[in-house]
Amino acid sequence: QVQSVESGGGSVQSGGSLRLSCAASGYTYNPSCMGWFRQGLGKEREWVAYVNNPGNTNYADSVKGRFTASRDNAKNTLYLQMDSLKPEDTAMYYCARSSYTSCPTSSIYYKYWGQGTQVTVSS
Repeated sequence: QVQSVESGGGSVQSGGSLRLSCAASGYTYNPSCMGWFRQGLGKEREWVAYVNNPGNTNYADSVKGRFTASRDNAKNTLYLQMDSLKPEDTAMYYCARSSYTSCPTSSIYYKYWGQGTQVTVSS
């Protein structure tokens, strides 16, 4: 059974840092795309970042320059280093996988979602 488990969330003050992890189990191959999404209270889920299999990354404009995504294929784990956090980064953060060759930014093309990890940034 394929599972994803996010961890590393918490409460920090504005300007602080957190490192999220997403551990996967049950996979027999490394997916082409691994992505991070977030959903604030009362908001739609939005794409944050993705990492493709060679390790290339892409970020939403709102987090570019502050967040760094990476993956460790040997550990089947995805990471998100979040620096210079802002109150507007407050959300539940999710990871997911996609088999598309060109990594999409829409959540409909991803599957194997985890339960999420909460990030709260206070001003």
